[in-house]
Amino acid sequence: MVKRKTPEQIADEERRYELARSASTFEEFSVLANDPNQAIRAAAAHNPAADPAALELFLKDRFWGARIEIALHPNATDDLLIRLLEADPRKRGVVHHEAERRLAAKGVRFDDDGLPLIGDAGTSAR
Repeated sequence: MVKRKTPEQIADEERRYELARSASTFEEFSVLANDPNQAIRAAAAHNPAADPAALELFLKDRFWGARIEIALHPNATDDLLIRLLEADPRKRGVVHHEAERRLAAKGVRFDDDGLPLIGDAGTSAR
């Protein structure tokens, strides 16, 4: 049985959602990156004001919801997108495939293992 949230808990959660939607400073994003609610972390990563430094805070989120927001975010740099890629094909999911799609659209080529080719030497990113 799920324990119901108290009105105070509901109000606090709504306050944190509002902060996720309105955050504009690195400090605000830093607080949100450690929020126990994964949906709030995803909302913060979705925030249009999130710059690459703020997005980096959500890069290693345990749950894919925040990472997919990075893969879809217009402010995500190529470096962030490359770091979202999974070297192990068994671990690849929507985050990997969206990052791969965005990189390919920018002209990044991939090797036979599905990892990006870096520079003229053809060495993979991982």
